[in-house]
Amino acid sequence: MDSSPRGQVLMARQPIFDSGQKVIAYELLYRNDQDTEQAVFRDASATIEVLLNAYTSISDAGSVKRVPAFINISEDMLTNDAFPELPRKQVVIEIPATIKPTKEIVKAILSLARDGYRLVLDNYTNDPHFDPILKIVHMVKVDVSALSDKEMHECVSRLRFFKVTPIAIKIESGDKLLSCSQMGFKLFQGHFLSRPKLVKGKKLESNAATLMQLMQAINQPDVTPEDLEKLIIQDPVLTFKMLRIVNSAAYSLVRKVESITDAVVLLGMEQIRRWVTLISMTSHDDKPEELCRMLLIRGAMCEALARATDQRNAGSYFMAGMMSGLHALLGIDQASLLEQVPLADDIQDAVRDYAGPIGETLKAVIAYESGNWNELPLDMDIDLYESAYRHSLQWTQDAMQAIRD
Repeated sequence: MDSSPRGQVLMARQPIFDSGQKVIAYELLYRNDQDTEQAVFRDASATIEVLLNAYTSISDAGSVKRVPAFINISEDMLTNDAFPELPRKQVVIEIPATIKPTKEIVKAILSLARDGYRLVLDNYTNDPHFDPILKIVHMVKVDVSALSDKEMHECVSRLRFFKVTPIAIKIESGDKLLSCSQMGFKLFQGHFLSRPKLVKGKKLESNAATLMQLMQAINQPDVTPEDLEKLIIQDPVLTFKMLRIVNSAAYSLVRKVESITDAVVLLGMEQIRRWVTLISMTSHDDKPEELCRMLLIRGAMCEALARATDQRNAGSYFMAGMMSGLHALLGIDQASLLEQVPLADDIQDAVRDYAGPIGETLKAVIAYESGNWNELPLDMDIDLYESAYRHSLQWTQDAMQAIRD
């Protein structure tokens, strides 16, 4: 992974402290490469960027996973039922105070609470119109930068009535921190304690045409997980993203996956639909086409050989073939790649050490495509390899042509 200053800006994170100045959570804030000092906007686009960068990119934000992350949600995402499932223990959903507490909004917030999410109302101003929301949320942020001690005390007293945890934000001095603590605030955030720190890493771009096909497919009533797998595996980066999402704590894995079909089943059609929709909103095409082609050919050839020799779980052979070179496409080392996806052990062993039947096939396929004939098995069936290679070439050509059409 590129953790150097040249890495892309994915987001910023700012810690939230308790009274003992222990970090109990991070707020994830929208940032981009053009403006690294402030959130340029806070709408659905910003929410989507933060979600995708947190769950489908490669970053150095490992500490974010050890404590909860506050994520701002836009009014659009709150009401249009597009919010994907996220890990309840790791995520706190932040409701913007710019929304109007209509019946529709209150109903949507109540639905999130019933689903088990912890909720926080941002930038509360003691406005009684927000009382219906205060009955639902668990925490409330208060901008204390311009409040007197008397105003802070009144605000905390009101929040105490609703049994919510008050969070003092925009604390700019030690005196203000002390006053907030004395007035009854329980959690604290501000530049005096810690400024937002940039999270850098690598944004991964999926093929827009593949996503369009996938969007059409997931809205067909009779679509199957196998149908979706045929589309997803045409794009190695999209495959990686889906595996990363499945690997998040939102989908408590009882087993590791052996194929994209497994991942689709674990996510469920509704979650697939939501994640694909979010990914499609930010897709760009900047991946080296030839490297994508090579990975698809390698995966298809591994699978063809497995099927021809009646191996169990031929889809695992395809996955190993694709994953064996995906790290080069993503610009990271192979160990980092394997750490971030929930692949079955036999696939990981094959990719890492060419171990087991899958690894032996993978090693032979790489030797064949590279023309290293001395590394091929002595008892190889040359006709079978040639047939499998021709099949994989044709399948890849058809797949990539279908994407362009």
